[in-house]
Amino acid sequence: MDRLRRWVDGIDRLSDRIGRGMAWLSLATVALVFLSVALRYLLNWGQIWLQESYTALHAAAFMLGAAYALRHDAHVRIDVFYRTASPRYRALVDLAGSLFLLLPMLLVLLWVGIPYVGQSVATLEGSREPGGLPGLFVLKALIPAFAMLLLLQGAAEVGRAILRLRGLWPEDSLRETAA
Repeated sequence: MDRLRRWVDGIDRLSDRIGRGMAWLSLATVALVFLSVALRYLLNWGQIWLQESYTALHAAAFMLGAAYALRHDAHVRIDVFYRTASPRYRALVDLAGSLFLLLPMLLVLLWVGIPYVGQSVATLEGSREPGGLPGLFVLKALIPAFAMLLLLQGAAEVGRAILRLRGLWPEDSLRETAA
């Protein structure tokens, strides 16, 4: 069980590092949006590549930051009884949700997404807009990266739930261990 705890902590640290990087990427996105709006309304100058660049940065921040959101329980949870339930019930909900909903959906996303991205890379797909960004395939490559990072964090959530069910993971340290 000590090995499982170290494994969960390692994945948590990875998600934290990537999540913090995505926070900086979000700041860059805001700066680009501000620049684009300012240039458009003050100088009557707008470029498709600039608009596509902040859209791509936003997509990267969202997709690569999803594991961080899961790790810190910042995702949407539709269980009205979860917050007031016992630690054992919460661990069981986390375990079942990860095993039967999250992980299978991510495996399907990988199964469908990898050929989709492969086709885009094979043709070096770019923007359909004149003056747009040339590397749309790079943006599409975020799909399997999103699935892999979330799959790793989902597996860590399974490990954490097992440790909590065995009484080896204190409830109050649920999300703070590797921060």
